[in-house]
Amino acid sequence: MGRDFSHIARRCERAVVTAYRELRETGSADMPAFTACTTLYRIHHPESSLEEARRLVSEWIDHHVVRGAQTPTEGCDCD
Repeated sequence: MGRDFSHIARRCERAVVTAYRELRETGSADMPAFTACTTLYRIHHPESSLEEARRLVSEWIDHHVVRGAQTPTEGCDCD
């Protein structure tokens, strides 16, 4: 079924990637899932602009979901 994203160190990144994967697996289209994940990121980081949140979420989804990479990503400085 889905992939385990427990290797992702940042809690916000792991939450975003897991939420995106689960939304897509349960039938959500790409853009509504992306929008929900952008909102989720901004809940973790209310100081983030919408533009920054969209950029990070798209990079994380591309890195972990599309490419299936398990290497660290650039992103926020939180744990």
